[in-house]
Amino acid sequence: MSKFENGIVRFKSEVYAGKKELFRKLASGQSPEALFITCSDSRIDPNLLVQAEPGELFICRNAGNIVPPHSNVTGGVTATIEYAVAVLKVEHIIICGHSGCGALSGVMDPSSVENLPHVSQWLSFCLAAKQIVEEKYPDLNKAEKLAKLIEENVLLQLQHLKTHPHVASKHATGKVKLHAWTYDIGQGEVKSYDEKLGRFLPVEEKYAESVINTLESEKTCK
Repeated sequence: MSKFENGIVRFKSEVYAGKKELFRKLASGQSPEALFITCSDSRIDPNLLVQAEPGELFICRNAGNIVPPHSNVTGGVTATIEYAVAVLKVEHIIICGHSGCGALSGVMDPSSVENLPHVSQWLSFCLAAKQIVEEKYPDLNKAEKLAKLIEENVLLQLQHLKTHPHVASKHATGKVKLHAWTYDIGQGEVKSYDEKLGRFLPVEEKYAESVINTLESEKTCK
């Protein structure tokens, strides 16, 4: 544990010391702009990925970046979504899948998780995505199917997200925007689904206008 203990010491002496006012402000409350739902995979760091400061992201992580459809059964993901939308009033919800997802490899090969009953049951929320891939891309090899499953799973979980009452109402009135992303770990590439084109685009292409406006604003401030 020495690495992590030393990290805490460096955090206190370097990070906290450099952002002391920010942390003191956050001590009295939070007002994140987005709910970021992603996989528990250790290779993903949401704040690093979007270059967010503490307090800007409300994060929910689980194996497979899964959002169970809304039901009367209370769970951590459902409670987190409800709190983020109803109380924190986030303006954006992002579901982000990633390359080489072990959970989705388990969906493709159920025998690999047959001795993990809780994992197997959890991954059942991805089975429709697997069926979609088998239906749309029967001739792809295993690696290609996994890549497609990562995309289809994000879209499926986005559909599940829309069944949650607070999300449905805020999305219907334009108060919450929903985003489906995929992250290629090796390439550092993040793509976002474009509903009009029916495919995933690099974020700089999908959000081109927003990126340009931000860059121009930064130049003006300088």
